[in-house]
Amino acid sequence: MVLDTSAFLCGFDPFSISEEQITVPEVESEIKTNSISWTRFKAAVENGKVKIKKPSNEHWNKVKAVAKKVGDVFFLSETDLQILAIASELKAEKGTPKILTDDYSIQNVATRLGIEFVSLTTFGISRFLKWIRYCPACHKKYAADYKSTICDVCGTGLKRKPQKHGKIE
Repeated sequence: MVLDTSAFLCGFDPFSISEEQITVPEVESEIKTNSISWTRFKAAVENGKVKIKKPSNEHWNKVKAVAKKVGDVFFLSETDLQILAIASELKAEKGTPKILTDDYSIQNVATRLGIEFVSLTTFGISRFLKWIRYCPACHKKYAADYKSTICDVCGTGLKRKPQKHGKIE
């Protein structure tokens, strides 16, 4: 199991399952210090129940390319990308990791990478999405990886919407 920050924030107890559990160093910085989530995280790490590992550059680059292709790259934090990268690395080494997350962008990219996910407090995605960015004022469309957040025609802030979706098998 690869644990995203949302797993800890939603109250997941790493001691409740026997599977190997891994996360990335950045998860700790996303949990409020001295909260119950932080205490649970620290106890699990200190007792060896959760291992912290940084992904390789090869898998980080692979994940970033897939996230860019589907249009989620601007909606994933560095931590999110690393969670996906460590899951990709584990898939290459051991076979079938699962990411424990409620983050829809992580779930979307994980689906494209052939990595399973488990939701805690949401239903999770049922379709994978490819996004486009658009201007809600003048309706100009941009590629999902368009760098600016502002329309180059009218200056309005861009939004995103699904361009295509497919059923997750």
